[in-house]
Order: sequence, then C-alpha cells, then structure tokens
Amino acid sequence: MSIGSHPFFTGSPSGRCPGTDGMVTSSGLSIASKSPIRRTGVQGKQPVKKLVIKNFTVTPQLPEDYELNTWKVLQQAVQAIQQSKPVESSLEELYKTCENLCHQKFGDNLYKRLSTEVEIHVKSVVHGLLNKSEDGFLEAVHTAWSDHCRQMIMIRSIFLYLDRTFALQTLGVSTIWELGLDLWRRLAMNSLEIRSKVLGGILALIERERNGETTSHLIMSLLRMLSDIQMYNSVFETPFLQASRLYYHVEGEQSVHIRTVPEYLRYAQRRLVEEAGRFEGHLDKSTRRDLIAAVEGELLERWTDVILQKGFEAVMQDHNLADLKLWYELMMRVSGLEKLSFHFGNYVKKTGKALVADPSRDDSMVDELLKFKLGLDEIVHTCFQNSDLFLNVLKECFEAFINTRQNKPAELVAKYLDLRLRSGNKDLSDEELESTLDRVLILFRYIQGKDVFEAFYKRDLAKRLLLNKSASFDAEKSMLSKLKAECGSGFTTKLEGMFKDMDTSKDIMINFRSSKMHNKIAGLDLTVNVLTQGNWPTYPPAEANIPANGTKELQLSLFQAIVALLFNETGDSSLSYKDIQHLSNIEPKELSRTLQSLACGKYRILVKSPKSKDVSDTDTFKFNEDFTASLTRIKINSIQLKETPEENNSTNERIFQDRQFQVDAAVVRIMKTRKQLSHTLLISELFEQLKFAIKSTDLKKRIESLIDRDYLERDKTDPTVYKYVA
Repeated sequence: MSIGSHPFFTGSPSGRCPGTDGMVTSSGLSIASKSPIRRTGVQGKQPVKKLVIKNFTVTPQLPEDYELNTWKVLQQAVQAIQQSKPVESSLEELYKTCENLCHQKFGDNLYKRLSTEVEIHVKSVVHGLLNKSEDGFLEAVHTAWSDHCRQMIMIRSIFLYLDRTFALQTLGVSTIWELGLDLWRRLAMNSLEIRSKVLGGILALIERERNGETTSHLIMSLLRMLSDIQMYNSVFETPFLQASRLYYHVEGEQSVHIRTVPEYLRYAQRRLVEEAGRFEGHLDKSTRRDLIAAVEGELLERWTDVILQKGFEAVMQDHNLADLKLWYELMMRVSGLEKLSFHFGNYVKKTGKALVADPSRDDSMVDELLKFKLGLDEIVHTCFQNSDLFLNVLKECFEAFINTRQNKPAELVAKYLDLRLRSGNKDLSDEELESTLDRVLILFRYIQGKDVFEAFYKRDLAKRLLLNKSASFDAEKSMLSKLKAECGSGFTTKLEGMFKDMDTSKDIMINFRSSKMHNKIAGLDLTVNVLTQGNWPTYPPAEANIPANGTKELQLSLFQAIVALLFNETGDSSLSYKDIQHLSNIEPKELSRTLQSLACGKYRILVKSPKSKDVSDTDTFKFNEDFTASLTRIKINSIQLKETPEENNSTNERIFQDRQFQVDAAVVRIMKTRKQLSHTLLISELFEQLKFAIKSTDLKKRIESLIDRDYLERDKTDPTVYKYVA
C-alpha cells in the first residue's frame, strides 16, 4: 500500500500542496518560495533565495469507518489463525496496521476487540471438549491446549506493538499472552466438568505409568498446562499426593506380606528412585519433596517394626552386606536408625550369649568370638558408615554378653594367648600372629575380670618361660607392651619382672659356666633359674630324695633325672612302681607322668611291664639295655598333664584372695581420704575404683572385716556411716 493511496494522507498524488509551488515534506509542512527558482548556467554570482516553511492550513482527517475497516483486516487474520487457515496479508502488513491503530489512540478499543475475539474462540473450543468421550478426552484437551498456545503466540506477534505500548504500560491490563492464559483458565479449567475430568484423567494416567505403561508425554503436557494457568497447586497437587499415598498404602501392605524382607527393601528402593525421577522438571520441588515423603511414609516408616522383626536377624546371620547397607540407607530416610540399632544390639547380645553360655563350646569360644567380632566390625564399617550410634551399641552389647559368664571368658582368653604364643604353634606367620594378638586384645577390653586374666596369663607365661616353650620372645614382648598400653604399668609390673628374672638367670648361668665350680662338674649340663618370689605364681612344695652323682648323657627334668638315677643301683633287676615311689618320694601323679615320659615317649630309656601307654601302680620298670639313638645328647620332654580342676580351683582361690586384698586396700584408701562416709557412698566409690565385678554383699563382708580389725568404726549415732580410725 503506497503512502499516496492511504486514507490517512490527503492532497494530490504528486505530493504537492494545493495552491502552492512547494513540495510536501514528510512532516506535513510545505516549503514555498516568493519567486520561482530558475536553473541557469554558472555565469556570475546568483542572488540568495530565502525559503519560508508554513504549516498546512487544513488538518488531515481520518475517515469515520477507518477504525472498523482496519479492525476487520486484523480480525480476519485472527480468525484465520484460530481456524488454522492461511493468513491473506503478510505479518509485516498486519503488524503495521496494528501500529497505525495504536498511533491514532485506538489501542484501548483494539485490545477489547481482540479479547472478545479470543474469548469467543475459547468458548467454542470448550464446548467441543464437553462433547468429547472419556477415551479421547485427555488427548483432546492436550491438542486444544497446544493449539491455543500456538495461536496466542502468532496473535501476539501481530499485536506486539499493542502489547508493548498499551498492555504493558496500562495498569490492570494483562499482556496478550496472559490474556490467553486467563481466558483458558476461566472458560476451560474453571468448568467443574472439565476440571474434574482432567484431574481424574491425569491421576489415572499416573497410576497406569506406575503399573508399567508409558504415558509420560501426555501427563507432562497437562501438568505444564496447569502450571502455566496457575492451577497446579489448587487443582492438582493435593489430590495427586493423596492418590499417591493411597496407592502405596495398598501396594505396600500387599508387598510386605508376599515378599521376603530383602526383596521388600529392594522394591521400596526401586519405587523411591522411580518417584524421584517421575516427571522431573514438571513437578514442583515442593511436590516432589512431599511425594517422596509420602512414599517413604507408606513403604518404610509404616512397616519399619514389621520388617525388622521379620527379617533382620536372618539378614545378619547370612552376613548379607548389600542388603544391610540398603537397610541402613532406607532407615536413615525415615529416622529409623534408632530402631535399627536396637535390633542390631539384640542380635549381638543374643548370638554372643549363645557362644559364651555354652560350656561345650569353651574350646572354640575365643576363635568364634574373634570371628563374630570381625564380622560385626565389617558390617558397621561397610554397611552402617561407621556410625557412632552403631559403634556404641556394638561396644555396649559385646561387653554385656561377654561378662554374663563371670571369669570364664577371661580365663579362656588367657589360655588362647598361651596356645598362640607356644613354640608348638606353627600355623601362623609373624604378621598373622601379631594380627591375632591385636584382635584378642579387643576381646580383652570388653572383659571385666581382668585380674582373672592376669592370674591365668601369668601362670601360662611362667610355664612358657621356664620350659623354654615360647614361639617368639618378640611376640611375648609385643603382647606385654599391648597389655601395658591398655591397662597401665601397674598391670604388667609382675609380668615384666618375670622377663627380667629370666635375663638375670641367663647372666648368672653364663658366669657360672665360666667359673671353676663348673669345671668340677664337667659333663653335667645344669641350668638354674633364679626367680623373684613375688613375680611368679606360687607352686606347692615338692619333696624328693636326690640320689648320688653319676654319669649322665640325657637332658632330663629334675624328676626324670631322679627316677633314671635309681636304675644305676639296680643292675639288671627291675623296680616296681611302689619301689620307685618309695625311693624317690615323688608325689604319685607327678611320678606317673615322669615314668610315662621315660617309658612311653619317643625315647624309651625304661622298659615297662606290662606294655601300655598308661602307668599304674602295679607296673614294673627296668633299664632299657637295647636303647639306641642317633643323637649324642637326647632331650626327653616332660609330659604336661591337662589342666586339672584342682589346678583351676587353686588359681581361682588365689584370685579370690588377691581380690580381698584389693578390696581392703581400696576401702582403706578411700576412708583415709574422706575420713567419714555413708555405706551407700562407700559402696558406690568402690564400684568405680575396682577393676573387677564384685557383689555388694562381698564388699559388705570386707568392710565388716576391717571394722573387726579396727581400721574402721561405725558412727555412734548413725550405724550406716563409717569413720576411719587413724
């Protein structure tokens, strides 16, 4: 459309103002001259001409039907877009047409006309949706919404000048895009029938997707629509969360009864992952958070107690690290770690108590406890993230069950160490032995009766040192340093003294062998250990008649040598058991063990009649004239009897006596400091200071003993109060 033909412009087509010789400028002003301008050749200087600019004498007027006719052009374009038909005019021409109307102050009317036109179209679309069947309803809504968005984008591009100069700058007027959203919200989604069908359809699609079907594209489109028209929270969110909670309420109840616990845990994890990724980017963050919380509540929190009681012990027994790790992660999501740790502690106490309380398992108890502890440590580290909660539960429960059988675990731990530190133990390398000692020390920490351990450990250490049975003095010293670091120097003072005595004895024997006295008994390999009485276990005195000196080629213990020398005087005749016992005066059990080593061992220097592996008091013995051996010097090992009940009782009696002394010393120490204490406070302080478990009745007996011996006295006015007697 040329400028000259536009109704806005008046005057002649040539562009001249009527009645003038001037030209019309683009600003509507005429340029006139007082005399005509002539073209002449450049022959001399021309006079200067003055130009006078004047306004139009008549203001241009718009035709009366200009607005209506112009709107019809735009209306046809809008209707063509809404009906998906070709637009006759170019978008540029339509844009210019809108711009011209706005320049002429028709923006308000133009906005109203456009709003009415869009509203009419949306109403017709809504009417069509109401007539759709259930099957194709959601697809129809999706299509209608997509078409509406596309149409509003094209319409806005035509009316962009109106949008920028009128809508954006006028208070209370929506932009063209917001106008389209508002009309769709009011006319389509505020319809109760459409809104309920859309919501019900979306929830049904989500349930179908949860059941394995693929419907994501349609759901996401409808969610975008609700979000764009700001009806997501008011229409969708609450019903969606309620439907999700109901869905998992039913499914969780079915699954927990038909699946094993590991299967249920994996099912719950899979559902949580699915819901976390469902419609990512289309659900609000708050909705996703509430959705996950709903799933956790229905699948985990609701059934926490049930699945723990149903399957935790079995998973622990199977040592299924993957399932335990998953269990921990799921319980952490619903604040269920306290309950998980409670069941973990119950399992530790139940299983551990079964190991400790059964006397038939004493021989393997320490090995089983070490294996049990190693497995629990792996579970806490690998599955429970080294949580302080579970570390503390493990410590408390292990300490609780291992002390249910008083004193016995301490005794067995000491014997286990003796077995590992003996020279006959060749199953372990130095590194493995060191690792075993470290693991045993962990068990030792849980034991309350450490004085019981000390007594048995000291007795076994004495045998290893005196009989030269230690596998490695480095290992012995290493264990000693571990005990010292764990319990303090007071615990290991006597043990360290035993090693010092052995070193001193070696020095004494070196000096003795280099002395003249040793030369007088050449041929006799004599080894003597000088021991500090307070450091070593006490043994009952043994009496024996030592025979005269003679030539000896055998390396024997004292009792073996006494018996062997008796046969120097007999010649070819034999000696009965009773004769040997009478001549040697050796205690019968020790004599039987000695004769068994001489007549039934690897090197048989005596012949026993009748032949058997056991020695009885009716047997007779004579020197073995046919004895031969390839070695010049032969060591005949003593046979060590298995630990007897009497020996155990003796050790326990010594422990009891030592404990009495420790209790007495503790009472005197406390009372000397406090001068006066009630019975309750004194008992409480004793429990804190004593390193072993003891009954309050035993403490009361020791207090009475101290009163009888005038260390304490009762208060004359209050007999429950004790006073220290200086």
